[in-house]
Amino acid sequence: MAPGRNGGSFHGSVCPHDCPSTCALEVEVLPGARRIGTVRGAAANSYTAGVICAKVARYAERVHHPERLTRPLLRTGPKGSGQFREIGMAEALDRVAGGFAEAAARHGAETVWPYYFAGTMGLVQRDGINRLRHVMGYSRQRNTICTSICESGWMAGVGRFAGPDPREMARSDLIVMWGGNPVATQVNVMTHIAQARKERGAKLVVVDPYRTGTAAVADTHLALRPGTDGALACAVMHVAFRDGFADRDYMARYSDADAGLEAHLATRGPAWAAGITGLEEAAIEAFARQYCATERAYIRCGYGFSRSRNGAACLHAVTALPTVTGKWRHEGGGALWNNRGIYHWDKTLIEGLDRRDLRVRELDMSRIGAVLTGEAVALAGGPPVHALLIQNTNPVVVAPDSNRVRRGFLREDLFTVVHEQFMTETARHADIVLPATMFLEHDDVYQAGGHSHIQIGPKLIEPPGECLSNHEVLAGLARRLGAEHPAFGMTAMALVDATLRASGWPDAATVQAERWVDA
Repeated sequence: MAPGRNGGSFHGSVCPHDCPSTCALEVEVLPGARRIGTVRGAAANSYTAGVICAKVARYAERVHHPERLTRPLLRTGPKGSGQFREIGMAEALDRVAGGFAEAAARHGAETVWPYYFAGTMGLVQRDGINRLRHVMGYSRQRNTICTSICESGWMAGVGRFAGPDPREMARSDLIVMWGGNPVATQVNVMTHIAQARKERGAKLVVVDPYRTGTAAVADTHLALRPGTDGALACAVMHVAFRDGFADRDYMARYSDADAGLEAHLATRGPAWAAGITGLEEAAIEAFARQYCATERAYIRCGYGFSRSRNGAACLHAVTALPTVTGKWRHEGGGALWNNRGIYHWDKTLIEGLDRRDLRVRELDMSRIGAVLTGEAVALAGGPPVHALLIQNTNPVVVAPDSNRVRRGFLREDLFTVVHEQFMTETARHADIVLPATMFLEHDDVYQAGGHSHIQIGPKLIEPPGECLSNHEVLAGLARRLGAEHPAFGMTAMALVDATLRASGWPDAATVQAERWVDA
């Protein structure tokens, strides 16, 4: 690719973070392939459009940070003290495998709990931990942090994790940002909103209890009370039925709505919603008429719905708006939360799904505090957890009931292994810490939640010290534990290629040559 200003050359990559934008990147690799320079957005990508967040633009600071973990560590002091000594990787993996084998021999395989989440969004490096879980019969994990509430609400209203192409926002006349703050969390959304405002005179409405950065630049900010989104949505549908904006033909052909919906909403108008949401009745009336009267009205749903107990019901109500009014018919209309349903992945190799046994208990990741402190209900009738392998997450600070989580991690009979890039709070509570690669130091394939591109992020530089990728750690443990599965003997790129082919997509070489495939 083109030469960089620091004497290196630019190569294609993908942002690995838990963000729907999954930005296409161009990364400057400096001579020697051990350091990077400039990181920029790929201008040729129709969604990224050359724009990335400030955090990723400064990624060289993270990759080459002096506090990065580069050697395996063995605990030498009390749990949580942060007292460790360096050991070699072979010894570290031997100790990990030995600890898991001993725990399983004493308490059964379900006593080992591999625990992970979205520290990377690459399919191989994020989800491969499930292959070790399934082959060994370790406890399964129910992924409930962050998205399960939104998943329930969206599926109830739409039935599939998909929506109109996010690039259609640029062809909308009204964009409703509901429960999200893309100015801070998805800058690319703002790129397409700005285009619609400039070229079409589109209006931006933000529905959010806080005056966020996005609300500050909106044409209208509806600062409703937290958790009252459903009432606002009901009032908008009430107006649609009352004033003749309901698309009855669309509902009859494409929804399961019957006369009961209109009857239910008959008494739930703007005045009723004002008493619940705290908004002025006139503001609700104006928004409802604006939305109903605009064919190209695009609702971009954020993750704010997952922050309230009734978030699923509220999101379900919001998804009903484009159905009642028929906005799905129109380019630049409809609603989107996440596009994950369009990729039809076959992850049998990555996750070892051919070895999954649904009789093995499933533990709720959000209740890790209850699990580690021995609550019978949380343990689902199985033995206490005596061994943990943690990748891609920091539960000591992100899991609910943090004081209880910490008590669990301080158990002396709990063998904890953390695979990390830095000494996080969870890593401080580990018995063994394994140093992890960053996304530019391993191969992976990525889907996007906020657009429709499949991309490959290839290994561009060598990792420092003894850092290993998630896949390499899992393969090393599999050899020591006698876990047999073809994927443990494959390289990460071979897994990428096989998964693409099995899922009906072009092979890895084609995707890399084209930089991305638009699903």
